[in-house]
Amino acid sequence: MTLKVAILTASDSASAGEADDRSGPLLVELLRGLWPDAQVLRGLVPDDRGRIAALLRRWADDDDVALILTTGGTGFAPRDVTPEATRDVIEREAPGLAEAMRAAGLAVTPHAMLSRAVAGMRGQCLIVNLSGSPKAVREQFAVLRPVLPHALELLRPGDGVIRHARRGEHQRQA
Repeated sequence: MTLKVAILTASDSASAGEADDRSGPLLVELLRGLWPDAQVLRGLVPDDRGRIAALLRRWADDDDVALILTTGGTGFAPRDVTPEATRDVIEREAPGLAEAMRAAGLAVTPHAMLSRAVAGMRGQCLIVNLSGSPKAVREQFAVLRPVLPHALELLRPGDGVIRHARRGEHQRQA
């Protein structure tokens, strides 16, 4: 069995082919650094609350995804609805993750306080919103990286795939 993770980019311009999705591929690369053998699902949708929520539900409920990272749609613009779509889907919030990302971001830019990102759980799936810019994605993932394996172990006790992946990570660091 393979660990399943998913990356969802919410962007009107990228989904219409008017801009490149740079944050989604970056997240794939960053996740591969943590779990090289993970199965990574990808999605690219416009900033549409219903479409975002539907894909999050499908991945969490039907595809047995352990971790979903979203990128984009967390700001103040009227079409930034990823946090609302995420709240429509999650059963329990994990505010410490979003708070930690914002706190670390404030050391870099005061604009970090404009992030409305949320994090939470649906069943045994952890869902975390990240910003849309590659720079912010890299910084935010660095905050999450140390706790993701343990968070997934807590959500999926006894799941050997996560433990195996985590052991592999420790071996690579040694």
